[in-house]
Amino acid sequence: MLLSCPACGTTNRIPDARLHDDPVCGQCGAQLMAPDPVNLSDAALPKFIAHTGLPVLVDFWAAWCGPCRTMAPHFAAAAQQLPDVRFVKVDSDAAPQASARHAIRSIPTLILFQGGAEVARQSGAVPTAQLVAWLKQHVRPAAAG
Repeated sequence: MLLSCPACGTTNRIPDARLHDDPVCGQCGAQLMAPDPVNLSDAALPKFIAHTGLPVLVDFWAAWCGPCRTMAPHFAAAAQQLPDVRFVKVDSDAAPQASARHAIRSIPTLILFQGGAEVARQSGAVPTAQLVAWLKQHVRPAAAG
């Protein structure tokens, strides 16, 4: 399984059987399967999506957005429940190119990627249970582990 390091961007090859053994990046030593969502920049997002063998859920948000602040703890709780999905946050004000590239028209917007391609999109804040159910509906079973 390929996993892109959220800290340095290095692509790491991890045996599938070792995914839940707290693998670390061979370059910088950062945790590759951290249970909490990671913040990514404009530059880091495309490589992370393309070089991560697991599904990647991206939350496009902004600090001034009330629904985004409401959504944040639900996003973090869902990340704890679904360790085989990589949860990523992108601040649309700090990463305008990523927001434009993915045609973000409202926030919060969640986009699920598998194999580097968008497979589902959800706009608006949703509670944890609804988010987990939505992900389980859209994540391909082989990738959900």
